[in-house]
Amino acid sequence: MPITKRQKRVKNKEQTNKSLKVPEETESFGVTEPEATKIEAVGKKKGLFRKPKFGRRVNFILGAIIGICGALIFAVHNDDGIFDPTALEALGAKLGSSDLFEDIKGFLSHHMFDESSTMDSKTRSQLSTEIDVGLDMREEGYSYHYPVVMTPGVISSGLESWSFRNCSVSYFRKRLWGSWSMLKAMLLDKQCWLEHLMLDPKTGLDPPGIKLRAAQGFEAALADFFITGYWIWSKIIENLAAIGYEPNNMLSASYDWRLSYSNLEERDRYFSKLKLFIEFSKLVHGRKVVLISHSMGSQVSYYFLKWVEAEGFGNGGPSWVNDHIESFINISGSLIGTPKTLSALLSGEMKDTAQLNQFSVYGLEKFFSRAERAMMVRTMGGVSSMLPKGGNLIWGNTSWAADDDDSGDLSNGVMIHYRNDASDPHSRFDSEQAFDFLNNVTSDDFKNMLKTNYSHGLAWTKEEVERNNKIPAKWINPLETSLPYAPDMKIYCFHGVGKPTERGYFYSKNDEGHPVIDSSVNDGTKIENGIVMDDGDGTLPLIALGFVSNKAWNTERFNPANISVVNYELRHDPASFDLRGGPRSAEHVDILGHSELNEMVLKIISGHGDEVKDHRESNMLEIVNRINLDYPEK
Repeated sequence: MPITKRQKRVKNKEQTNKSLKVPEETESFGVTEPEATKIEAVGKKKGLFRKPKFGRRVNFILGAIIGICGALIFAVHNDDGIFDPTALEALGAKLGSSDLFEDIKGFLSHHMFDESSTMDSKTRSQLSTEIDVGLDMREEGYSYHYPVVMTPGVISSGLESWSFRNCSVSYFRKRLWGSWSMLKAMLLDKQCWLEHLMLDPKTGLDPPGIKLRAAQGFEAALADFFITGYWIWSKIIENLAAIGYEPNNMLSASYDWRLSYSNLEERDRYFSKLKLFIEFSKLVHGRKVVLISHSMGSQVSYYFLKWVEAEGFGNGGPSWVNDHIESFINISGSLIGTPKTLSALLSGEMKDTAQLNQFSVYGLEKFFSRAERAMMVRTMGGVSSMLPKGGNLIWGNTSWAADDDDSGDLSNGVMIHYRNDASDPHSRFDSEQAFDFLNNVTSDDFKNMLKTNYSHGLAWTKEEVERNNKIPAKWINPLETSLPYAPDMKIYCFHGVGKPTERGYFYSKNDEGHPVIDSSVNDGTKIENGIVMDDGDGTLPLIALGFVSNKAWNTERFNPANISVVNYELRHDPASFDLRGGPRSAEHVDILGHSELNEMVLKIISGHGDEVKDHRESNMLEIVNRINLDYPEK
């Protein structure tokens, strides 16, 4: 069989990578390959050798913001070191009326992300395979077939202001999330920005006088770029276009990710509009639709599959999904949540903030404190939808978890290690106890929001699942409800592995009495700055990425129609020269630019999904098979 252009390109890339590797003997150090292998093994065991991390990119951006904030802090104090509000007003007016932000935007757009400026053209062409996949596949005969709906993940839909109250006027129809207007508002008008982003804690909707809405379209909805130069969905869109897709046969279904799913329908009629678009697409094109979702978007899509058929809600009837949905492509879906959400709600922190140095932490606290971040996030019912689901059976207890290894005594089942001060031993909380801990430090409004909108348990029997299928608060949880009866639909699940990911946290109490991540806790291997790390995609640990698709959906209880489910893992293999990791990065967001993922997606939407088979790079099956979903004996 003749080799294709795409296969040649992949082969050339492999040869290029080999040429970049360290030779068998390095003359300057005199270390042979076997010795280097031993050194690397010891280094990995001690946590000394790390792949390039997404955190570096986030730290760089946070550092830039903190640096600006630090300069502002010094600029608005007088000679005696006392805060001077008139200086702040003058500085704000000067910055607001100047082209400073446009200059920064232009520079970053052309330089910050131009990681290939020092490469020769041959190397660039060999390493840009994520862009060329669609062109190569078009030459091989792949073309447009099924209409496509793309559902983005959390925070990756732009939010623009439609308000006219006081400070809002200058931001009318400007994006206060996902643009340079966002950064400008955060730095120069933080209180106004917070008033727009925060929701009413009682209703979960906009506060009086505020209207912030999801921007529409591909670029406006961040399907293209989050901020100029930082792509999210652009690689997939480019490859779709290469085989014949355009706005008439694909939709970016952006949404206000802050809202609980019930409020998405109540305020924006989001699911009603999505249902109408899918029905219209089938009518016009004569084919069913392929849903492509990423991260939180997979939860939104799963909720939609339940909502659309339910009487009194979507009213589509029991065959609507089978009649209208060809395939559901789940990319790095947070179907059963992630521990990262717990830390964000507890203290407004995560790995990327915990790893900042003391000066950066001080600057960030002065500008946007942990308490402010936590307070803001707790008003966002959509973020809370990603709290861990399934309880201790899935996430483990204080002495055992399915994804434990033999590296030490620390179990992944301990989600929170907490102590009041450094002299106290840590108390250990499993996932269920961690929920209790969260409830103890949050308001009644937050607890009511959780209880009204979400459920985090596990259904043990088919009868219980069938009852739950009629309860909207359960629709977010694939471990309490079942897939629709759609025997003709196919499901494809893609995710990355091989990147250190948050699995648990060490907490202590700060001077104000609030829980904060104890970044002083390190062991050189698994614990980094108070955070327990394990395998995953940098955002979701392995158990969150694969339990549902590899285990739950293999049972009649959760998959009554025996829908075909394909699981495809991608090993995280970032390129050292690329800020985003290049075409082999399988990090949670950057996987959308992975050349192999793009190839598989194009096969599915072009009507060749049968060419996509199970592919695993981890011990996922071993992990999920340690969990018994059978009804426990009394």
